[in-house]
Amino acid sequence: MRKFHTVFMRGGTSKGCMFRREDLPQDRAEWDSIFLQAMGCPDPKQIDGLGGTVSSNNKIVIVWKSEEENVDIEYLVGQVIVGKKQVDYKSNCGNMTAAAAPFAVEEGMVEIVEPVTNVRMKNLNTNKYINVTVPIDPETHTFSQDGDCHIAGVDGTAAELKVDFLNPAGSKTGKLLPTGNALDVLDIPGHGKIEATILDVSNPIVLVRAEDIGMKGTELPEEINSNKEVCDLLEKIRGTACVKMGFAKDLKDATENQPAVPKVGFFTKPAGYKDIEGGEVKPEDMDVCARVISVFKCHKACPLTSASSLAVAAFLEGSLVYKVLGAPEPGQETVRIGHPSGVMTMYPTIVKDGSEVKVPGVAVQRTARRIMEGTLYVRN
Repeated sequence: MRKFHTVFMRGGTSKGCMFRREDLPQDRAEWDSIFLQAMGCPDPKQIDGLGGTVSSNNKIVIVWKSEEENVDIEYLVGQVIVGKKQVDYKSNCGNMTAAAAPFAVEEGMVEIVEPVTNVRMKNLNTNKYINVTVPIDPETHTFSQDGDCHIAGVDGTAAELKVDFLNPAGSKTGKLLPTGNALDVLDIPGHGKIEATILDVSNPIVLVRAEDIGMKGTELPEEINSNKEVCDLLEKIRGTACVKMGFAKDLKDATENQPAVPKVGFFTKPAGYKDIEGGEVKPEDMDVCARVISVFKCHKACPLTSASSLAVAAFLEGSLVYKVLGAPEPGQETVRIGHPSGVMTMYPTIVKDGSEVKVPGVAVQRTARRIMEGTLYVRN
């Protein structure tokens, strides 16, 4: 058996294994085997590993000190694909970004500043910059685990982390709108035409109206995942957008080789529903109600990068979200997104420069927790 030091952490509504780059083999060709065994793939039940059978519980994060000026750490995210011998490095995970900063603090990779340390990070999946404010415990002089911040989808409270994605537009395509359009009409095989907005904010996503795919938008993950007809349609929509963005040659290629990029989501106007724990989510507490599919299954909350795109779309004149919701209220600075676990609040910054729309940043409140530290055993 080979042994590797790892820390198992929750970041936002995701969790996975954190590694220091120096603890891994120098030859990156060896990494995938280690990560697949860590999570127990390709077995979809993941009995022989730490994976939680859904994409949000199958994250890998590799962190190291940066040599770039004004950057403290760099990190790379790997998405282990459940049921496959595949690790996807094409996109960042916003939730695990929230874990990377306190991990770096706890590992002594950044200089501690009390009471709050601002960790300047660069994500190597997207080559984008993120700042995360990490509260410091005055007694331990490291990441403060306890606090009164609650985020939907996570029990209890913890210390608040403010995650600010800087200039997140064009993470994979170089453009906020990869097709050049705020609103596209996609021709979906076997279904016909459907309106969609394709954005690239932190990660690419294609957004459609819930009603256009026969859904209400308030359904919970179990109901969505068991609806084969809707899941097949959403994958065709995702695949069509994937081809349109130049990531795949056809729908089959998109499904087999590009399962994580782009994501696909559907939304509707604010509507009440019961969350996955049976709690009441009220329409007046949100600005938009959305569900996001991540690697073939509905996310139990909302991926942070997808939430960034939704928030920007709500302020982007001409987008499908803007068309459905209408113009934001004067002075509105936040977008509250209703998802299967509750409501999350996003802080998008949108600037119009002539005909060009720029996104200087999108921020969100998150929490994180160090769950386990130990030795990972994998076969040679």
